[in-house]
Amino acid sequence: MPEIAAVRVYNVLFLCTGNSARSILAESILRKDGAGRFHSFSAGSAPRGEVNPLALKTLRDLGYPADGFRSKSWLEFAQAGAPSMDFVFTVCDSAAGEACPVWPGRPMTAHWGIEDPATVEGSNLAKEAAFVEAFRYLENRIAAFTALPLAGIDAMALGIRLREIGRLEGATRQRPEAG
Repeated sequence: MPEIAAVRVYNVLFLCTGNSARSILAESILRKDGAGRFHSFSAGSAPRGEVNPLALKTLRDLGYPADGFRSKSWLEFAQAGAPSMDFVFTVCDSAAGEACPVWPGRPMTAHWGIEDPATVEGSNLAKEAAFVEAFRYLENRIAAFTALPLAGIDAMALGIRLREIGRLEGATRQRPEAG
């Protein structure tokens, strides 16, 4: 019988300031859409301490995992014993501009900023629509990311592709490097 090669599973950390909405959405999307190829995580530089209920509602409504999420500090992933990240993506502009911890394993980084759906004011329908829009923008970026031939692309080309993904529809301001 031929030997089956082990599939490399990549660790991906999504960062945002509060770790209550966008980074949670991204973690859930990759958990489902990248199952078997990626382990997804999320954290914040100044975690709010709770996940936004509309983020969880959006995930449930769209058929994505919504259980077990918590708002946590990015410092959990910078200490000894934490999973070594292969990729770190900032999904909000404020986290992208902060000095990030030194990540074990020296992961590839990119900024994939989108507007914060939690800041939308107005009716419940308007707020829910903002979360669905944020979900769709993140889903598109994650689909582009999971389609990359990670094992067969050199680091420089991969870095360029990761930054291009951050400029897809819905992108907020750009910055040269992510933390």
